Amino acid sequence: MKITIDGKPADIILENEKTIGDLLREIGNWLSGSQYSLSGLSINDETINAASVNDALDRPLDSIETLDIRTASLPLLMAEALVDIRQDITAYGNASFEDQKRLQREWEKSPPATFLAEHIPDMFDCINRSFRGEGLGIPFLIPLVDERLRELRDPRLELGGMDVLIETTAKRLEDLPLDIQTGKDTRAAETVQLFSNITEKLFRILSLLRLEGIITDTLVIDTMPFNAFIGDFSAALKELLAAYEVKDAVLVGDLAEYELAPRLRTFYSAIRAPVTAA
Repeated sequence: MKITIDGKPADIILENEKTIGDLLREIGNWLSGSQYSLSGLSINDETINAASVNDALDRPLDSIETLDIRTASLPLLMAEALVDIRQDITAYGNASFEDQKRLQREWEKSPPATFLAEHIPDMFDCINRSFRGEGLGIPFLIPLVDERLRELRDPRLELGGMDVLIETTAKRLEDLPLDIQTGKDTRAAETVQLFSNITEKLFRILSLLRLEGIITDTLVIDTMPFNAFIGDFSAALKELLAAYEVKDAVLVGDLAEYELAPRLRTFYSAIRAPVTAA
């Protein structure tokens, strides 16, 4: 059997693999640390589509002459899955109540949803809860999907458009102690949620920029090694959320104003500089 990966000959020594499924599992494990994933398959020059993939997995290897395995980067595959899911959300929103229940069951088992559950679990949970009537309304899902698509397709552009949002969030953190003291509980809760969301977004973009090689572990942030700063920032964020959960107003205020507001600005500026220079 002749095996190629992305059209190039692959020197693969078969051991206990008996079927296509056995081989693909081994290759998938090999790719797991590379930020690439399986994206397509051709057997004897026949492209295997989503409808026939399950049957293909059971085919014995000794019955195959040529096998071409295609791979793609995880960001690209995640973006493709989100495009498919965006269409699913639109179809669900336009369906009748009975059809919505059917679509929800079918969606959970679909390849894009399965891929999303593995690689973007928070989005999978958000969409699945909405389809079950337990989360955000359908009109709110499309903007969330579009935001993730922008991040995946051009993380540098998405980061560059966050200047106002970062400064607004930092100022709200500085105002948080006063909001808590004056009983503005709703605004205080919104600030904590906003900061949590913005931080998660920055970490998502940071991960993509590291894949592109724009950000490396040699980056120094505020005189601290990259990993040390990220560790301290993450620890302070967890401490803030824990303090807010138990309503420790003093600790929440101190962390927000003196720890996290300045670190947010510093973090953003540090990862923005290499992007601007690239």
